[in-house]
Amino acid sequence: MNNLLNLLADATATAGAEAAAEMSTGAMIIYYAVQFLPMILIFVIFYFMLIRPQRKKDKEAKQMLENLKVGDRICTIGGIYGTIVRIKDQVLTIEVGEQKTQMMIARWAVRNVEQLSVTNDAETLI
Repeated sequence: MNNLLNLLADATATAGAEAAAEMSTGAMIIYYAVQFLPMILIFVIFYFMLIRPQRKKDKEAKQMLENLKVGDRICTIGGIYGTIVRIKDQVLTIEVGEQKTQMMIARWAVRNVEQLSVTNDAETLI
């Protein structure tokens, strides 16, 4: 009988140890989840505040460059205002100033398409 009680006690102790190991494994999972939660939150914040708006801005800029056409009034990244007179692949020819001086620029050098006419020396440039 004594052997049976020892065997039963050993089985109970083994089951208790396994349950304790399971609890500690579950506790470890929760511990690691809590440890990584701030990093996950930082990534989510960075995505919505930095990455997503930048992708949207890049997409709009790409679309604007693809939609350039002859006659558009543009401003270059160097601050030069001109009107597109010719488009050939990635090179634009623009007219600048009263003498309609022609300049060749790269397509990527266009900052934006102007919606309003720009005045220069009290004369409207169209």
